[in-house]
Amino acid sequence: MRPMRGFNGGGGSGFVGLESMAAKLAVALVAFSALFLATRGGQGALLLLNPADVLRGRVWELFTYAFIAPDPLGIIFGGIIIWSIGGFLESTWGSRRLLMASVGITVFAGLLTVLLALVMPMASAYAGGSVMTTVLWVAYGLVIGRGQANFWGIPLTGNWFAAIGAGFTVLRLLTAPSWQFLAPELFSLVLVFAYVRGASPKRLMLHLQHWRLQRQLRDRSKHLRVVGKEQRPPDRDQFLN
Repeated sequence: MRPMRGFNGGGGSGFVGLESMAAKLAVALVAFSALFLATRGGQGALLLLNPADVLRGRVWELFTYAFIAPDPLGIIFGGIIIWSIGGFLESTWGSRRLLMASVGITVFAGLLTVLLALVMPMASAYAGGSVMTTVLWVAYGLVIGRGQANFWGIPLTGNWFAAIGAGFTVLRLLTAPSWQFLAPELFSLVLVFAYVRGASPKRLMLHLQHWRLQRQLRDRSKHLRVVGKEQRPPDRDQFLN
């Protein structure tokens, strides 16, 4: 059994140094969020994800929105979660995979939201700090799995810890005007579950190539037919034995 991990006010396996990827992501969240709050009456809006803006070419919003928490509590707790839980995941996965999970999934969730805006109305602006923290929270729980975690003094399995993270999104969904306002978070829950369970772009390409090869073989087999004995040349069997 895996040892118990603690989360008492934000401690995954403890805080890591400022040179770590987790710390850099946390600092980026605080810095970009502060910049947004200072300029939200003007250019700060360009840091948020606006599907219409992205479709007009402002693709940087897919990345900048990931580091925006629109209120002080979101900045404080978001930074703590990214630094502490991200530190645990970095020690388990490495810096590159942590970056792929945190920023990659958040950006991809934003991209899916933009594509969905092509066929239905979506919200006009999204702040993705909560998306990134949800991704890391759920990933942390899923990585622990049936091992024991500690949530504010309450012992529970990692799977239940992940469920609590997903539950926060569900509760927000109940109070939101419509599900479109939480589209990136909803997408991120599906993406992080698939990612932790082993899904990746490389594996997806391998599956697609396998499916394509199987389809080609099936198409070729349709043009083949079994030659019966009566259809063979009369002198063919003389070469046997």
